[in-house]
Amino acid sequence: MLGAVNRILLAVTGLVLLAAGASVLAASWPFGGRHAPLLTEETRRTYWHADGWWRWAVIAGLGLCVLLLLWWLLSQLRRSRLQAVDVDTGDGAFALLRGRALEEAVAAEAGALDGVARCRVALRGRRGSPALRIALELEPHAVPADVLAALAGPVLTHARTSAGLAALPTEARLKVTSHRAQRVT
Repeated sequence: MLGAVNRILLAVTGLVLLAAGASVLAASWPFGGRHAPLLTEETRRTYWHADGWWRWAVIAGLGLCVLLLLWWLLSQLRRSRLQAVDVDTGDGAFALLRGRALEEAVAAEAGALDGVARCRVALRGRRGSPALRIALELEPHAVPADVLAALAGPVLTHARTSAGLAALPTEARLKVTSHRAQRVT
């Protein structure tokens, strides 16, 4: 959802900037022509005199827009997945477990459960306190309570013990695979 909103906003912003750049280069509408100045002498006297506040308001507004755009850009570049997990080795040192490896191991175990058609796993949080987000697509005959109990039992216990974590908070989202009705002939 957020990705689609970002693409739409980027497309609209790009089109507006393209149109503004083309009109400035052509120096036609909304300006007075190719050789006419953008700000007339009267406009400069009215708004851009040394005592006016208008110039500072424009500069502050543009500066705020630049800061908001930089914040948005940095939030787009931030990775939502955890790259590594700190694993206590028992001797006072820590080892790094790749986040993808833990995701793939949990996805393989959860995908092997009876009634699970497909499984996606994302590791989030911080290195010292990771959290899992699991999306399970269930087959039509699956019992959600049984699948959830099997996931909470052996699968997550195995993930916690193999990563050396005291707790591994997990959010599971269950979805049933759509299927066609069977016809009896």
